[in-house]
Amino acid sequence: MKAMMKKLGMSVEQIEDVQSIVIKTPKGDWVFDAGAEVTAMTMQGQTTYQIAGNIRFVEAAPDIPKEDVTMVAAQANVSEEKARAALVATKGDIAEAIMKLAQG
Repeated sequence: MKAMMKKLGMSVEQIEDVQSIVIKTPKGDWVFDAGAEVTAMTMQGQTTYQIAGNIRFVEAAPDIPKEDVTMVAAQANVSEEKARAALVATKGDIAEAIMKLAQG
């Protein structure tokens, strides 16, 4: 099998001691923690990686503009820290953040 792979110009290599792998996307990160198995296969100058293991998705925190934080803080009569936390919890929804803060 190895001789045939070599004849075809193909090589397969196991990447050892992988600690973590993170694939970043605009919506969040796909994270493979320690124990993930990674195999690199090279064929005709092109390398392909195969990842096997447990994966989890970590949602990206929304980008909250300073103006939104200031407006929510003023409308709900709270600190900017509380306003920012409410905006993050509501994924940037200003009206929902104000209502959430008004309810206590």
